[in-house]
Amino acid sequence: MRMLINVAETVVADALRGMAAAHPELTVDVDNRVIVRRDAPVAGRVGLVSGGGSGHEPLHGGFVGPGMLSAACPGEIFTSPVPDQMLRAAAAVDSGAGVLFIVKNYTGDVLNFDMAAELAEEEGIRIAKVLVNDDVAVTDSLYTAGRRGTGATLYVEKIAGAAAEEGAPLERVEALARQVNENSRSFGVALSACTTPAKGSPTFDLPPGELELGVGIHGEPGRERRAMMTSREIADFSVDAVLEDLDPRNPVLVMVNGMGATPLLELYGFNAEVQRVLTERGVVVAHTLVGNYVTSLDMAGASVTLCQVDEELLRLWNAPVKTPGLRWGV
Repeated sequence: MRMLINVAETVVADALRGMAAAHPELTVDVDNRVIVRRDAPVAGRVGLVSGGGSGHEPLHGGFVGPGMLSAACPGEIFTSPVPDQMLRAAAAVDSGAGVLFIVKNYTGDVLNFDMAAELAEEEGIRIAKVLVNDDVAVTDSLYTAGRRGTGATLYVEKIAGAAAEEGAPLERVEALARQVNENSRSFGVALSACTTPAKGSPTFDLPPGELELGVGIHGEPGRERRAMMTSREIADFSVDAVLEDLDPRNPVLVMVNGMGATPLLELYGFNAEVQRVLTERGVVVAHTLVGNYVTSLDMAGASVTLCQVDEELLRLWNAPVKTPGLRWGV
C-alpha cells in the first residue's frame, strides 16, 4: 500500500494534528474531532456547522473560517461524524443567534445531525438544518435515500457563510442556503477507483480503459460504464446531464472539481470543454472554480457543479472569505 501514512487507524488524527500546526487561526480538537474558527463564537452572528466523513478534503474542515463555516466535524474515512461531535461544535459557535447545520444527503449524516439538533435544542441552542442533495446522477444510492449531496455543499457553505458574516438572522441564512441548494446541480465521473487506508486496495472494480459516469464521492455506482472517452465527450455528457435538470435563466457559478488524483493540467483542459458546452447551450458564466474541493481520496476523475445565481447570491459569493481551502478578498 503506497500511502503517506503511519497506520490506517490514526490517519484522521494525524491529519488533524498537521492541520492544527499549519493553521493556528483554527482551534483543532484532535481528541473530540472538532475544528472551530478561533474567534468563535462571534457575537450576534449565526454559527454554521457542517461535517462528514474524512477523505473529501478540503471539505469540510478546510472551509472553516471567516466568511464560511464556523466549525466542522470530521468523521472517520467515508464515515459520518457522531452526534457528540456536532453538539460540541454547535455549543462552541453559538452566540445566541442560532446555529445552521449544513448536511449532505447521506443516511448517516442525516440521522446523526438530526440527533445532534435535538440534543442541542435541549441545551437551549436554536438549530436550523439544510440538506444538500445536488447530484443528478442517480436518485438513490448505497448511502442515500434521494439524491446525494456533493459539490453544491461548497456553494451552500460559502454563500450562507457570507450572509452570516454580515449579521443576517438564522431564518435568512437558512433560506439562502436552501435557495443555493435548489439552484445547484452536479455530476461526477471516475477514471479510477479510490483506495481507503483501511482496505488498502481499490474500493470498487473499474477495469482499465473504462470510466464510471455519475460516480458518487464514496465510489458509489453511477449511471453507466463506458469505454474511456475524451475530455470533450465527458464534458458533453456531464454538462448535458446537469442541464437536463437545471434550466438556468440567470448566470451560473461553475465548479470543475477534481476527485483527488487528477492533475490541474487535466482539470483546466476539462474546464475548457465545460465552458465550450455552456457557451453552446447559451448559459452565461459568472464565476469559475477549478481545483480539488470535494475529493474522494485518490480517485482520478472530476465533477461539474452549476449554481444559478441572482445579484444577491453573486454578491455573497464574491464576499471575502478566509479559510484554508478557499480564500479571496482579504
